[in-house]
Amino acid sequence: MFVDILLLGAVCALSLFPITTGYCAYSYGRSFWLWFALGIFLPIVSYFVLFALILRQQLNHGQRLLTQAKAILAEAEEAERVRESG
Repeated sequence: MFVDILLLGAVCALSLFPITTGYCAYSYGRSFWLWFALGIFLPIVSYFVLFALILRQQLNHGQRLLTQAKAILAEAEEAERVRESG
């Protein structure tokens, strides 16, 4: 019984990196499943590689402006839908 609990805890702990890596990747428009798989096979390495890619994207001024413009456009479209429906 105790060994089962330890194994379950180990599986949950080991799945933390892939899930976190996949979620971060998905949040920034990358493939969840690709980064989840990379997180399983290369847990710490994939996390730092994704962090570097996201940091590079955020430091690029043009990319940051494009991301902000997309967010503003999505917000305006949502406001338009709400205004039309009610």
